[in-house]
Amino acid sequence: MSAPRLTMAALPQLATGVQKPRYDPAGHGAGILHFGCGAFFRAHQAAYTDAALAESGGGWRIAAVNLRSAADIDVLTAQEGLYTLIERGAGAPKVRVIGSIARAIAAARTPSAPLKAVADPAIRVFTVTVTEKAYGIDRAAQDIDAAHPSVAADLAAPQAPGGILGYLTEGLRLRRAAGHPPPTILCCDNLPENGRLLRAGVLGFARRVDPALADYIAENVAFPSTMVDRITPAPTDQTRADAEALTGFGDAAAIETEPFSQWVIEDNFPAGRPDWQAGGALFVADVAPYENMKLRMLNGAHSMLAYGGFLTGHAYVRDVMRDTALGALVRRHLAAAAGTLAPLGGIDLGAYARALTERFSNPAIAHETYQIAMDGTQKLPQRIVAPALDCLAAGGDGRPFAFALALWIRYCLGRSEAGAVYDLRDPRSDEIARAVARAGRDSGALTRNLIALEGLFPKAMRENATFIGQIQTLVDALLTQGVRATIDAEARL
Repeated sequence: MSAPRLTMAALPQLATGVQKPRYDPAGHGAGILHFGCGAFFRAHQAAYTDAALAESGGGWRIAAVNLRSAADIDVLTAQEGLYTLIERGAGAPKVRVIGSIARAIAAARTPSAPLKAVADPAIRVFTVTVTEKAYGIDRAAQDIDAAHPSVAADLAAPQAPGGILGYLTEGLRLRRAAGHPPPTILCCDNLPENGRLLRAGVLGFARRVDPALADYIAENVAFPSTMVDRITPAPTDQTRADAEALTGFGDAAAIETEPFSQWVIEDNFPAGRPDWQAGGALFVADVAPYENMKLRMLNGAHSMLAYGGFLTGHAYVRDVMRDTALGALVRRHLAAAAGTLAPLGGIDLGAYARALTERFSNPAIAHETYQIAMDGTQKLPQRIVAPALDCLAAGGDGRPFAFALALWIRYCLGRSEAGAVYDLRDPRSDEIARAVARAGRDSGALTRNLIALEGLFPKAMRENATFIGQIQTLVDALLTQGVRATIDAEARL
């Protein structure tokens, strides 16, 4: 970097128009321990906390932990926790320096440091964004997945954890032993009923290492559910170059995001919480209706357009929306998903769908279709399968959902029509590869093999011959007529 690095000393010298923290970061202690210091956390929870500190103060800065990579941690440490948040919309970007991160910890380098933080009585809230596949929780069983690598390793050495369930459980054990009050644990990953799911995982882990600790957690620790929403592309060299040009300082931790942000939180914080509503957070008694709206509409449409877009050579979501046929299919999917939802007070689902198409079309956001397409087996059950089942049960037309699943099946081949090979980046990639290899280019066998993956598609869907037939017909068209021709034909229906 040619410019001096962004640090606390740089704040008075920031370029005109850059919003700096409206509080003295050094005057506020850390009350939050966050696991998963990626771009989404920095665009979302850390930004809300920055607004809360500016509005109401308090000891609510964040100790941020990465369990695996140390790269982001090293950059944030060098910059004293500061980074630039660039909000890109139709007009000029809004530039803001965030000061809510008090310190950054690389667990892989110093495993004892997170344990010291979790045992700190000043920490009253644990927040988590480690992506769906890192938890090691069996949703169907509401228990741990004992075969998950990090879960298995931590069960073997529970006082030297490396995974999220191990760290949370050991942290709660240390706090109980020290007589410190239990924290609130807040999952901020894009998972349905994420609070309930994380509670099940922690309790399942604790039962296997210390049943008395599990009883203590069940009686004393709150796990509120949340719904989060903010499109945040992976930062690039251009992101960092733009941050330097806009602020006047080099920033290797800079990120960019859209102007829209949403955070709906179940209000259950016995140990207190920041004034997150100052940043626009909504506290409610039940998050589930908001969660379903987002998962089925935004995330479901995102998955469909990611597979269709990637397979037709569109690198970014904004490119997909400029494709007339795919844009029409996105709007069709949004309408179908909205049709599976009960009315939600204060929400106009039609207006929400229109807002989503505008967000997807934002020319300033380079959100990769390949990024969205990853981890399909983790995402499809709540994004596509659940609304499809509700639609079919109500006698509706399930074709939009069948089309999304057919695109996923075609994507699972791992090879473009031009012959380029790509990595599925899915935790069940090996299973998928075996299912594909057995089927070859037989659309019926391919559909049956992937629909039969254990735990992915429920019996009610597997036994719905009409719906499975729709999927197979669409897969056959994708294989024989080609992805582009099939998409164009589907958009004309």
